[in-house]
Amino acid sequence: MPDRGNNGIVTTGGRIRLGTKTKDLVKSLGPGDVAVISHRNIDRIAAEDLVASGVRVVLNNEPSSDGRYPNRGPLILTGAGVRLIDFPEADLFTTLVENEHVVIEGGEVKRDGVVIATGNEQLEPELEQQFARQQAEIHHALADFAENTVTHIQEESELLSGAIELPEIRTDFRERHVLIVVRGPNYKRDLRALRAYIRDVKPILIGVDGGADAIREAGYDPDMILGDMDSVTDATLKSGPEVVVHAYADGRAPGAERMRNLGVDHIALPFVGTSQDVAMLMAYEKGASLIVTVGAHFNLIEFLDKDRAGMSSTFLTRLRIGEVLVDAKGVSRLYNPGLTVGPLMLFLGAFLVLATIVVLSSPALADLFDLIWLKIKIWLGL
Repeated sequence: MPDRGNNGIVTTGGRIRLGTKTKDLVKSLGPGDVAVISHRNIDRIAAEDLVASGVRVVLNNEPSSDGRYPNRGPLILTGAGVRLIDFPEADLFTTLVENEHVVIEGGEVKRDGVVIATGNEQLEPELEQQFARQQAEIHHALADFAENTVTHIQEESELLSGAIELPEIRTDFRERHVLIVVRGPNYKRDLRALRAYIRDVKPILIGVDGGADAIREAGYDPDMILGDMDSVTDATLKSGPEVVVHAYADGRAPGAERMRNLGVDHIALPFVGTSQDVAMLMAYEKGASLIVTVGAHFNLIEFLDKDRAGMSSTFLTRLRIGEVLVDAKGVSRLYNPGLTVGPLMLFLGAFLVLATIVVLSSPALADLFDLIWLKIKIWLGL
């Protein structure tokens, strides 16, 4: 736990863990670690993952919020008691050493009592004021976002014409429900809410990058993994699903090299949009009757959190798919599973046990039961 000295300065010690990609670093963090990241505008998902890891302190080599839009990540961290200190002018990845023990006193990082880096601690009251100002000025971000979206719509208009050439795959989507899982807002909670739907309907399960790990963590096996393969674990990739690597429009596919190194069979698919756009479009074009998304990005803040300057491909993909697409929240609210055999048998068993106890504890009922049983034996000729 952090200590507050007589001078009011908070002091925390811990082990340094370095990671330029927050989504990779959180997988190896533990309670008491000091996470060193390089994450401009910490998004909600990254903040929630950092909090869940149990870290005491987060040292950020970038501004945790540069004021471009109201990102809630810093507030999530400080609200959970995690100290957040920005070092935009320092080079923490050169100064600090993996697994070394340091002391953070106020905004200073000390090694053996010597200050080696000084940053700006992000405090909750100031962050709340900054967030309120950013919300009041969000129309500027919205205007830039909309302009960029319109600019690129014409370049990506082949999404509407159906000119995208999709590869041959072994997964059969025709007339099936498809559940696409993305590491987005509330993805774990929404996936849990769909347990009855998954059990009864048995949809095809597609994990978009780290979404495939979420599927396995929920107790299921993904049928397909689709993405640039920068956040899904080796174990999930090797677990047997069909793997489609999202490549750049020019054909370059950095994720394909990782697949070759792992010995995982894969297909490369060039596409200008996001990986979740690719997953939705593939399911639609291959004949899915319904596409359900978990964790997909639907509003401005979510897109800006993912460092998206526009949403042309996403807009066009959703326009093409139309009524076939449903968000997980809608399914969990509308899907009402009927009474299954298991709960029914459990209810009948409990009823019989209760009836037996009542009969045995009442002599009058016991005599009535014996009389009824005698008549049944006479009727059956026993």
